Order: sequence, then C-alpha cells, then structure tokens
Amino acid sequence: MEIKKNGTQASIKGPGDWFTGTVRIDPLFLEAQEPARTTGGSVTFEPGARTAWHTHPLGQTLIVTAGCGRVQREGGLIEEICPGDVVWFPPGEKHWHGAAPDTSMTHIAIQESLDGKNVDWMEHVSDEEYKS
Repeated sequence: MEIKKNGTQASIKGPGDWFTGTVRIDPLFLEAQEPARTTGGSVTFEPGARTAWHTHPLGQTLIVTAGCGRVQREGGLIEEICPGDVVWFPPGEKHWHGAAPDTSMTHIAIQESLDGKNVDWMEHVSDEEYKS
C-alpha cells in the first residue's frame, strides 16, 4: 500500500507545447507502476485555457470537479461540461478540452499507457476553433 499525502506532490505548470493559456497540473498518480498502466492528475484551466488537439492510445476519462468547461471531438460540436460530468474519449479519438471563456474549470484526467505512452499531442486549438 502507498499513500500520497495531499500537498506532498508539487504542482506542474501546463507546458506551452500542449496547452494554450494558464494550466496547472496537480499529480495524483502520474506514473503507473507495472503491471498497472493507469495514470491520473487533477488539471485546472484558467478561463479560456485549453489543451491542444490530442489522442490517447487507450482512451481517456475526465471527471469535472469544479467550474465549467468545454470539450470537442474532431468533427463534433463544442459541448459544455460542469461539475459531476464524466467524459469518455475512446482510443484514438482526436479531441481537446479546457475552461469556458469566462470561467475556470478543474477535472481529473485518467488514462492508460500503451508501450509507455498515454497521449499523442497535435496542433493547438485556434482561437477561432475555440470560439465556434
């Protein structure tokens, strides 16, 4: 058994290569220990902040815990997400997620690694795409 005490893992600033705007990642279980392959973190997006387009080899689950946000899969409409909402992106589905324009949003992101990789990052979501 392992207990990670609240406040003992440093927050990480969301890298500019993967995010637009101010994003904070609070590790929950970011490194799976074999044979497990699940990783997760609490991610807070300031208003207007968002991920770049990306996919996950084994899918991703988001659990919204605070604020209001937006999600979109390639070719789909932008949808609003709020606390208590659970979003599932199937393996390989190109998507993005982030805060609403005027409201921050926090979600827990859970994904599995395949051959040591849990995400494939792509191009940034443009302001035009985000506002449409």
